[in-house]
Amino acid sequence: MSTYLAGFSLGLSLILAIGSQNAFVLKQGLKKRHVFIVCLVCAVSDGILISLGVAGFGTVVKQFPTIEIVARYGGAAFLAIYALLSFKSAFTETHALEAEAETESSLFKTIAICLAFTWLNPHVYLDTVILLGSVSTQYHPEQFQFALGAVIASFVFFFSLGYGARVLAPVFENPKAWKIFEFFVGVIMLALALSLVANV
Repeated sequence: MSTYLAGFSLGLSLILAIGSQNAFVLKQGLKKRHVFIVCLVCAVSDGILISLGVAGFGTVVKQFPTIEIVARYGGAAFLAIYALLSFKSAFTETHALEAEAETESSLFKTIAICLAFTWLNPHVYLDTVILLGSVSTQYHPEQFQFALGAVIASFVFFFSLGYGARVLAPVFENPKAWKIFEFFVGVIMLALALSLVANV
């Protein structure tokens, strides 16, 4: 049980910070748009990466740094584009939750964006594959319990964030609040994109 709790607490602490993936989940939750599938895609993706890390994939990433480089520049480009779209939305569109609900994005497009936020983010590999993978070696032969704790932490966090966002819905009935949120998301995305390039 202690090994499971160690994996759960470390896994949860690594994804608590507001990042591109979390901001996207929060945004989908506020719009009540494909919330379940978005939360599921994020949690399952984390689960796959954590499992790969515990299984030893982290050593492969270290041996082939090209994987990290491709993810870094691809992720930076994606985040920069999404930031510009958020800024455009903040300054040029009229916002309200009702209006946002009417402009429904396709499920395929939503899943594609969600996957990009997850798999094009080098920090995800650092946290799940390398960090959790290396820490799990301390709990041998109970690494499975450690990984299970971290995976469940991802499910708890993403579903709580996605469905908990509805508590904030009354605030976002005000179009100005939505504009501020779009601008805030844009700032987060742009800052993360710049950090990826600056850390080369």
